[in-house]
Amino acid sequence: MLKQGNVMVMPDMMDKLPKRSFLPLAIVSKLPFSTTSLAELKQVFQASDNSTMERVLLNTLAECERVPSRGETKRCVGSVEGMVDFAVSVLGHDVMVKTTRSVNGSKKEVMIGSVKGINGGEVTKSVSCHQSLYPYLLYYCHSVPKVRVYEADIVDVESKEKINRGVAICHLDTSAWSPDHGAFVALGSSPGKMEVCHWIFENDMTWTIADSV
Repeated sequence: MLKQGNVMVMPDMMDKLPKRSFLPLAIVSKLPFSTTSLAELKQVFQASDNSTMERVLLNTLAECERVPSRGETKRCVGSVEGMVDFAVSVLGHDVMVKTTRSVNGSKKEVMIGSVKGINGGEVTKSVSCHQSLYPYLLYYCHSVPKVRVYEADIVDVESKEKINRGVAICHLDTSAWSPDHGAFVALGSSPGKMEVCHWIFENDMTWTIADSV
């Protein structure tokens, strides 16, 4: 679908999570971050027993402690420094970060303008970082094998004016994904039978090896 001239409906790109900030590294490095330290964390964040905040803490910590899926490298980061360190550890020092420029076009029919493949559209390495719900800004960053990353102009169908610049990532190997994954449910497929491509939504991002040009 990601071809110049194609018309498609953009999903809702808006960030639905509450606005938060990264903590300074000096502070976040001193906070515990594990399910075994839940009692201490509940005290820090004033989370009472069986409260919504307790569930938020538990759910995010459990996801961050989950064993990586096959071929996945993952880390939860609560600081800018942590995110950069992880991206560099996977991709090397020559990196760039990409995200969709705005939420313009969300939930509307749009036309795809010019499309550019990162690394010439070849299979590449990337680190995608997705926000997690937590008391401070926290990202679940992971690198999965066999992806392609694209940038595409998003164009208004009527006026033909460019309204956005979208970043999309295509997962070529879905064989290790859960059969219940939302993509398979929506598209009527199963693990390993199809590629899955998605836009990078507001405030999420993907790191790639910098293009040589």
